[in-house]
Amino acid sequence: MRRDSFGYKHSNHSVGMANVHLIWIPKRRKPVLKGDVRLRLSQILDSVAVDREWIIKAKEIASNHVHLRVEYDENTPIAEVVRAFKGRSSKLLRDEFPDLKKLPSLWTRSYFYDTSGKVTTAKIMAYINDPHHERH
Repeated sequence: MRRDSFGYKHSNHSVGMANVHLIWIPKRRKPVLKGDVRLRLSQILDSVAVDREWIIKAKEIASNHVHLRVEYDENTPIAEVVRAFKGRSSKLLRDEFPDLKKLPSLWTRSYFYDTSGKVTTAKIMAYINDPHHERH
C-alpha cells in the first residue's frame, strides 16, 4: 500500500482514505476521565492505533467524553474500530484504577460516528449533479 501526495492510500483495486470522527461517554456520563485516568486513557488509545496501524488525527479527552478522529483501514467496520478502542481501554483502566469498578461498566454501549472527510456533502452533490457527466 502506498500513499499519494494527497494522503490517499493506493492498493491494487482501490484508492481512498477512511476517516471517522468518534465520540463516546462513560457510563452515566460520570466525569471520571481526569488526572491519571485521562493520561492513561490517552496512552491506551495511542497503543490501540499503533497496534492496528491506524492514525489518530485528533484526540480530545474531556472528563465525561472522548473525541477521536481516526484514519483506519478500509476493510475494518466502524463498529470494530470503536470496539477496539473502548474494549481495551475499559479492561485496562478498570484493572489499573479500581474506583472505576464502581460503575457497572466504564463505557455506555452507544457511540457517535461521522465519516465526513476532506470534502463536504454539498461539494460531492454539486460534483455528481454537474452537467459535465454524460447522461445515458
